[in-house]
Amino acid sequence: MNYRNLACLMALMLGATAMTASAEEEKKTETTVFAGGCFWCMEPPYDVLDGVISTTPGYTGGSKKDADYKKVSGGGTGHFEALEVRYDPAKVSYAELLDVFWHNIDPLDGRGQFCDKGSQYLSAIFPKNDEERALAEASKAAVAPAGDRVDAIKTQILAASPFYPGEEYHQDYYQKNPVRYKFYRWNCGRDQRLKQLWGDDAGGH
Repeated sequence: MNYRNLACLMALMLGATAMTASAEEEKKTETTVFAGGCFWCMEPPYDVLDGVISTTPGYTGGSKKDADYKKVSGGGTGHFEALEVRYDPAKVSYAELLDVFWHNIDPLDGRGQFCDKGSQYLSAIFPKNDEERALAEASKAAVAPAGDRVDAIKTQILAASPFYPGEEYHQDYYQKNPVRYKFYRWNCGRDQRLKQLWGDDAGGH
């Protein structure tokens, strides 16, 4: 075998090894979806969480087979603004993701979230199997803030449905447009309400 053929063979072997490693890494990750009102605001608290690999703002839960911002913001598709979280379950558990979710929303609001009202801004959890549903239900039963009854919690637990990634300008909006993001978040009263609900445990970024 000449050197050129040997080099090609080694390159093929290295490429196959890299693809196998990548496939193995993919198997170790999980995805889940949460809706907590404005998806810009749900991305930061997960991005800083150890074990979270990526976050993707988008749309889920609707009756249509496609979704985009214009359609969803009109409120006629049944979709929620939502966040898909890809994570390593060896580093962060689904229960921990749920805890972050609750402390970054107002579960008592049945009309939307903070200054954003409408069905597309409602809060919801989208478990993809029975185990996740049981954990979601348990977390909902345990989370009622400041003595509120569980039936006062308006957050829904719904079966997972197709997730449609949002437009590129919505991805990492808080990093691309930090001043506008902070201005929107403050004017919407999000952090003020979270502090009122959760005290020192309130989320917010």
